[in-house]
Amino acid sequence: MQPQQRRPLYTPEERLRRDESPWTLVQGILAPVQFLVFLVSLYLVLRYLATGEGELAATVSIVVKTLVLYAIMITGAIWERVVFGRYLFAPAFFWEDVFSMLVLALHTAYLVALATAALDTQGLMWLALAAYATYVINAGQFLIKLRAARLDKDRETLAEAAE
Repeated sequence: MQPQQRRPLYTPEERLRRDESPWTLVQGILAPVQFLVFLVSLYLVLRYLATGEGELAATVSIVVKTLVLYAIMITGAIWERVVFGRYLFAPAFFWEDVFSMLVLALHTAYLVALATAALDTQGLMWLALAAYATYVINAGQFLIKLRAARLDKDRETLAEAAE
């Protein structure tokens, strides 16, 4: 019995659109920027929770992290439209997009709770940590897809060399 072949992440046409789109570069820049903002913010939130110091810095960092998240989600939806013909939930990234909605919901809940004083500072920081946990999972999902795309390209290159 032969192993089942899985569908490559991108068709040749989708890969061409991906490679030609300026939104691919935007995503490539925003993703590490967002991760750096996340790391700084995570440190500030954990420092606040451990010491009670730096409330303003932690709060500002969470807001900045959320704004960067919105930027990458909006530009990512545009990228997905260019590459796959739909703004969200393209089959290749369906589950990543589904989980992204949870990430967005938790980050947005933080902003709403902050604006309405629905939670005290401790509660806000714990909500931010919950949002950050989902972000880490979602970032991992996208890194797995990036690796899958590279493996697909490597398989294609090997197949072409064998011909």
